[in-house]
Amino acid sequence: MDSGQPAYRGQQLFDAVYRQRIETLEQISNLPLEYRALLGEQGWRVGLPAISRKFVSGDGTVRYLMQLADAETVETVWMPEGDDGENGDGSEAGDEVEAPAATFRRATICVSSQVGCAVNCRFCFTALLGVKRNLTAGEIVGQIAGVLRDQGVQPPTQRVNIVFMGMGEPFLNYENFMKSVQLLVEGVGIPEGRMTVSTAGIVPRIHDFGREVVRPKLAISLNASNDGLRSEVMPLNRKWNLQELLAAAKDFPLRPRERLTFEYVLLEGVNDAPENARELAELVRGMRAKINLIALNSGAELSYRTPTQERVSEFQRILMAAGIPAFVRRPRGRDIFAACGQLKRTGEVRS
Repeated sequence: MDSGQPAYRGQQLFDAVYRQRIETLEQISNLPLEYRALLGEQGWRVGLPAISRKFVSGDGTVRYLMQLADAETVETVWMPEGDDGENGDGSEAGDEVEAPAATFRRATICVSSQVGCAVNCRFCFTALLGVKRNLTAGEIVGQIAGVLRDQGVQPPTQRVNIVFMGMGEPFLNYENFMKSVQLLVEGVGIPEGRMTVSTAGIVPRIHDFGREVVRPKLAISLNASNDGLRSEVMPLNRKWNLQELLAAAKDFPLRPRERLTFEYVLLEGVNDAPENARELAELVRGMRAKINLIALNSGAELSYRTPTQERVSEFQRILMAAGIPAFVRRPRGRDIFAACGQLKRTGEVRS
């Protein structure tokens, strides 16, 4: 659209929205008053998703209920010092997990890509919602910008990691997800190496993702050591089974030092036995990968239960003994339903 304005006005608008995180056109003081008025008359609006509710955990985690322009809501989570999910992935963010905490400030934002989710993993609260719609790239970035503004944090000066692991399957909203990555890199100032996207295993999109010039790190939600078990807990496996999924993972082009991450949610008495650990080790043997173990964050609506710490430690020990790097993700915000798999727009917290 020819606005009759100099080309640099575009950059001014871009910086105002993504770096300054302004909420109204009137706040863009370096734009002429007449031009701001014209944009308003033409129906243009700027701003961030509204923070409808905010829940603060005893461990410092914050769960935000974000309201979008159509009154739909999604959840976004702020984790000061993160949850150690980057540990061992070969990135700068992964190296920082092992660094003394006093030497830097870092945090992780877990962001949603859809209103609800269509993948229907049996151990995930979000699956109970179904899916209503995809988020736009602006809505994805808007969640992050809103949290950064509320927390008073300014990347890249302060180190922020982004995980696309909130509500929804990012690879079922691929174009908007990738646009949001570009906006985060070029607008907000968060490098791609500080972002991780998790997929339940949308195999064609894994191939597409490997061809992207600018891309986050990849995590694949595995959660079972054989096809029968994975189809039970993740019905998506009936469409793309482990053979297809692992073939795509093996073909995925990794950067120097980078490791692929496999996520494995441990369900008591279902997939947490020693034989499951040995099967899992064989599945990923020879790959430049590491495994994040996640003890189920349970709830009354789910039929699964959380395994004991001893069971989790034994599972990890078997993997490590087989030469597979394995890390236990630190649960954050369980008391406010903010932990991995718990996001379903819950209006209350645990007492």
